[in-house]
Amino acid sequence: MNKTQAKKSTSNRTIIILVVILLLTICLGSYVTKIPDSLWYKNYNKIPDEFKDSELFEDMQSGASFCFLGDSITHGSAINGIAWYEPIKPYILGNISNMSYSGWSSLDLIEHADEIPESDIYVVAIGVNDVEFIERACGATSPEEFADNLQTLSEIIFEISPNAKIYFITPWAMMENDEYLQIRQNYGDALMNWCDGVNTIGIDPYPFTMDVLRRDGPERYMHDTFHPNAERGIGLFSYAVLYQEHLRRIS
Repeated sequence: MNKTQAKKSTSNRTIIILVVILLLTICLGSYVTKIPDSLWYKNYNKIPDEFKDSELFEDMQSGASFCFLGDSITHGSAINGIAWYEPIKPYILGNISNMSYSGWSSLDLIEHADEIPESDIYVVAIGVNDVEFIERACGATSPEEFADNLQTLSEIIFEISPNAKIYFITPWAMMENDEYLQIRQNYGDALMNWCDGVNTIGIDPYPFTMDVLRRDGPERYMHDTFHPNAERGIGLFSYAVLYQEHLRRIS
């Protein structure tokens, strides 16, 4: 092979390698866009368009006022006051209020009923502390009592705002042992069954959240055992709520 042929062969190999790299990049990019990856969790600056097809998103866009009730995850006390719903706040066109506190259980929300403000829509995310401290009896000590507390809370809310709508979210994901995960599951089932029985909206983001935590590793999203971190965790929690609420409509 002469020098001219050698140069031509080398040039052809270079072109082939570049084409292969380009094709792999395009294919990989196409694959990544088809799955809910971590990009939105981290930046949380855009809700996937399909998730906007839900009753919750329509309420967010309606101009109705929102009140979020819950514990430290709603208060954001573990991560400098950043609540789990921070990523979706820009999409809520009405006023937003928050009545939550670190360590609160379903019973605490009832005991602080006089602090619940008037609102058009309430989003209640409670139950982690009921489960985590079940032996201390700080909240509901059984799934049945948890459902009873939710019933009482809903009655209180309707006394404050008779025409309100309530969304109940099951206890958040917990990186605990199997015993606590089963208790959490029982409490979540009790909430969803109660919601079905009284025609109230229940949202269960737990399965999706846990799938992601197990796939990517909890250290990527969690600040500790059950608090999401500010970088990606709150995006994951918000994403899971919107995803599940979208599924409720299309199922």
